[in-house]
Amino acid sequence: MITDAGYGCIQVRGARENNLRNVSVDIPKRALTVVTGLSGSGKSSLVFATIAAESQRLVNETYPPFLQSLMPRFGRPDVDAVENLSAAIVVDQGRMGTNARSTVGTATDVSALLRVLFSRLGLPAVWPASALGANDPAGMCPECEGLGRTSQVDVDALVDRDKSLDEGAIDFPNFAVDSWFWTIFAKSGFFDPAAKLRDYTPDQWDTFLYRGEGKVQNGSMKSTYEGLIPKLRRLYLSKEAADLQPHVRRAVERITTTGPCPECGGTRLNEAARNCRIDGVSIADCSAMQVDGLLEFVSSLRAPGLERVVDGLAACLRDLADIGLGYLSLDRASSTLSGGESQRVKMVRHLGSALTDITYVFDEPSVGLHAHDVQRLNELLLRLRDKGNTVLVVEHKPEVVAIADHVIDMGPGAGTGGGQVVYAGPVEGLPRADTVTGRHLARHQAVAATGRTPTGHLRISDARLHNLQGVTVDVPTGVLTAVTGVAGSGKSSLVLGCLPAQHPGVVVVDQSLTRGSTRSSTATWTGILEPIRKAFAKANGVKPALFSANSEGACPECNGLGLIYTDLAFLDTAVSVCETCEGRRFTAEVLTYTLRGKDISQVLAMPVVEAREFFPEKVIAPVLAALEDVGLGYITLGQPLSTLSGGERQRLKLAVEMAGDSAVYVLDEPTSGLHMDDVDRLIGLLHRMVDSGRTVVVVEHNLDVVARADWVIDLGPGAGHDGGRVVFEGTPAQLLAATGSLTADHLRMRAPTAG
Repeated sequence: MITDAGYGCIQVRGARENNLRNVSVDIPKRALTVVTGLSGSGKSSLVFATIAAESQRLVNETYPPFLQSLMPRFGRPDVDAVENLSAAIVVDQGRMGTNARSTVGTATDVSALLRVLFSRLGLPAVWPASALGANDPAGMCPECEGLGRTSQVDVDALVDRDKSLDEGAIDFPNFAVDSWFWTIFAKSGFFDPAAKLRDYTPDQWDTFLYRGEGKVQNGSMKSTYEGLIPKLRRLYLSKEAADLQPHVRRAVERITTTGPCPECGGTRLNEAARNCRIDGVSIADCSAMQVDGLLEFVSSLRAPGLERVVDGLAACLRDLADIGLGYLSLDRASSTLSGGESQRVKMVRHLGSALTDITYVFDEPSVGLHAHDVQRLNELLLRLRDKGNTVLVVEHKPEVVAIADHVIDMGPGAGTGGGQVVYAGPVEGLPRADTVTGRHLARHQAVAATGRTPTGHLRISDARLHNLQGVTVDVPTGVLTAVTGVAGSGKSSLVLGCLPAQHPGVVVVDQSLTRGSTRSSTATWTGILEPIRKAFAKANGVKPALFSANSEGACPECNGLGLIYTDLAFLDTAVSVCETCEGRRFTAEVLTYTLRGKDISQVLAMPVVEAREFFPEKVIAPVLAALEDVGLGYITLGQPLSTLSGGERQRLKLAVEMAGDSAVYVLDEPTSGLHMDDVDRLIGLLHRMVDSGRTVVVVEHNLDVVARADWVIDLGPGAGHDGGRVVFEGTPAQLLAATGSLTADHLRMRAPTAG
C-alpha cells in the first residue's frame, strides 16, 4: 500500500496530553501506521488520548444536546489542533463485559445467523429464529433461565439454626441485625424474632426460606416480603461475580455450589430448541463445537435458497479462525476471554462492515498471540486498510511493525523523558534510526546454548483441566522455565490452573489489571503511603491521617483531588486545577510539615528513582527497588493509577508480588505491553530472581524470553482439541532441533546460538 499524499494526512499540532511535549506529526490516511516506543513514552497519549478522543468528541457533538447528555463524555484533549479526522473506532483490550448471557456467538452475531439457519433447515421445525436462542423466553431453558448453570444454596452455611433472628442467625452481608433486610424478616409477623431457627415449624421454615413475594405489614408501613433464598437469587446469585462487591462475592462463594443446569445440561436451551437438528446435529451441538470444527460443518451444508446465510456464517467463522481463535466455541462466555482474545473478537465484527474511510485504532492486537498467529493477524489488519480505512496500531512486536506503511516512534525515553516523536517515516528507515526501537530492530537475540542445572522439580500429574489431555510433566525448580505454545494450546490451564492446584504456595501473577481511579496512586496501591505518612507524623509530632489526601489532610475545596470538576450539563465537564491548594491536594497547614526538607506533596511528586535516594526506611526501600527493577523508575509516587498504561499497571503488580519472599513464582505473559528494551530489562530481573534462589515459571510467547530461558515446556501441537499435550521439554538450544513444534519453527528463524 502506497501512502499517497492524495488521501491527505491526519494533522496533529501541539499535542500536550499527559507527557506529550508539544508534539506535531502527520499521519497518512488510508494507510497502516504503527506507533512504537518504550512503555510510558507517550504512544497511548498520542493515539488514544489525543487522536481517538478528539474524533469521538467531535462525532458526539453532531448529536442534539439532549442526546449528548446521555452519551459518554469526551473532554477536549490538550492539543492546539487535530485536522482531517475521520470517525474513529477504538478496538482495545478491554474485557467484553461481565454479562452472564454474553458469549462469543452473541458478541460476533454468529449465533444469530446460526439461529436463522436452524429455523429454516432444522427438524422438527422451530420456525421463529428467536425460539432457538437462550436469551429469548421462547428458547431459553426454564430451569436456569438461559444461563446454563444453576446455583444450589447450602442452607447451613447461610444461617445458624441455633440462633434467632435477634441473635443474627442470617450470616450474609446486608442481612445483619437491624439492617433493612433483617427488619423485613423480623417484623413480618411470620416468626418470633427471639425464637431459635431450629424451633420453627415446617410452615415457618418454608416461609422463611422459600415464600414468594407478597406485601406484609411491617410496623406502621407495608413492605414486600420474599423468602431468603429467592431474595438472594434475585439480588446476588443471578449476577456475574465480577459485578458483586468483593465481600459479597466471597459470601456467595461460601454459601453456594454452582454447576451445569440438570435440565438442559448446560446448553441454556429448552427441549424444543435442543431437539431441532440438521443432519442429526443440534444448535447446542454447533455452539459447543470449536470454531474451526463448526466451519467444516457449515461448509458441508447444502441449503438451496439460504446460500447468503451459509456464506455469511462461514465467512465470519473463517475470520475467527484466521485471527487465531479457531479453538474457541460459540458458547464460551465473553467474560472468560483474555484481553487479547476480546480485542480479536471485536476485530472480527468490523471486518464484515461495509463502512469505509474509518479510522480504526488498535491497542497491541498481538497480545496473547504466538508468533505463528501474528502473521494471520497482520493479514486482517491489511484487509481493513485495503478497504479504504486508516489503521493506527500501538504495537511492540517487530513482526507487526514490519508490515507498516508508516511508523511513528515515540521517546526518547519514558515518562518525563519521553513524549517526543523521535522517528516518523517508512518502516525501512527505522532500524537505521538512532532510537531505542531502531537499535532493537537491528539486532537479533541469540539462543542460550547452556543454562542452569535444576535443583529439583514440581510434578504436575494427570492434568485434565479444559483441553489438557492427561498431562504429566515435571517443572524444574531453581531455574527460569518458559511454557510456550500457540494460543489455546493449554499453557494457562497447565501452569496457572493445575500447578497451583497441585502445589499450594505457588505465587501466581496473572493478567488481571488494577482498576485505576483518581484517588488510587502508586503509593497507595503498593502500600508504601502508610509508612510514608507515619514517617511524616513521627517527624512532626502529629497524626498520620493529616498526610492523607483522602482523609483529614485533604484540601476542602477539591476534596483532595487537586482538580475541580465542573458539570456543564450537556457540554463537556470542565476540569481545572484547584486554586486553593494549587493542585497539591493538601491543606496549607499540612504543607507546613516537612520530612527531611520536603513536604508531603513534594514527596508524592518524586519519581521512584529519586524516592529511592530519599527514603532509607526498610519498609519502603524494597518496594521502590522492585519498581525500578521492572522499569517503572520514572513514575511518581502520587501518580494516579488511572493515568498509567496497561503495561505500566501490570508491571506495578509484578513489582509488588516480586517484593515478597516466596520460593516459586508463576507469571502469565509478563512481557505483555512491554517494548523490546523493557523486555530485556524484565528478562534480567527474572534471572536475578532465579540467582537469588527462586523458581520462576513464565507463560510466554515472546521469543526473546524463550531464547534466554533455562528450560522450555512447549504445548500443542495446535489449539483447543488439537492441543493439550506436551510436544517438547528441554533447553532452548535443544528446542532449535525439535520437530513437530511451531515454537521451534519460529525460534529457528531468529538468531544463532550463543556460547
